[in-house]
Amino acid sequence: MSAVPPSKGFSLADANTRFDMGFPSLVGFHFLEWEEGRAVLGLQIETRHLNLGGVIHGGVLATLMDVAGACAGTWSPDPAHIRKAVTLSMTTTFTGQASEGLVRAVGIRRAGGTRIYNSTMEVFDEKDTLLALGEATFRLRSE
Repeated sequence: MSAVPPSKGFSLADANTRFDMGFPSLVGFHFLEWEEGRAVLGLQIETRHLNLGGVIHGGVLATLMDVAGACAGTWSPDPAHIRKAVTLSMTTTFTGQASEGLVRAVGIRRAGGTRIYNSTMEVFDEKDTLLALGEATFRLRSE
């Protein structure tokens, strides 16, 4: 599935700049796609992302799913009006391991109303092996 071209000057650079601070900056992910109802994040695995077993830490995978799922419901064609959301609940299942390469988190908004929405999320390695999956409920914050 290819991304719909954003309008009104939105670019992935806008998204990456917006998330280049605080905890997102510490984790080090970047946007590969972002459109209405869908967000895809990429993360190059580094030593700092590994657990004591030498594979990507589950907390890193959960973070990627949380951000991808939230962003699937907050996209706006105007980079000055990208909405913010908080996570109300999230369920995760870890299904695989990776210790190097690029991982990709895909979040898709599945249902919801004007303030509360649900997303499903999956994380894959470079070989498209499923590393984790989840579902979450988010609430849009007031402006």
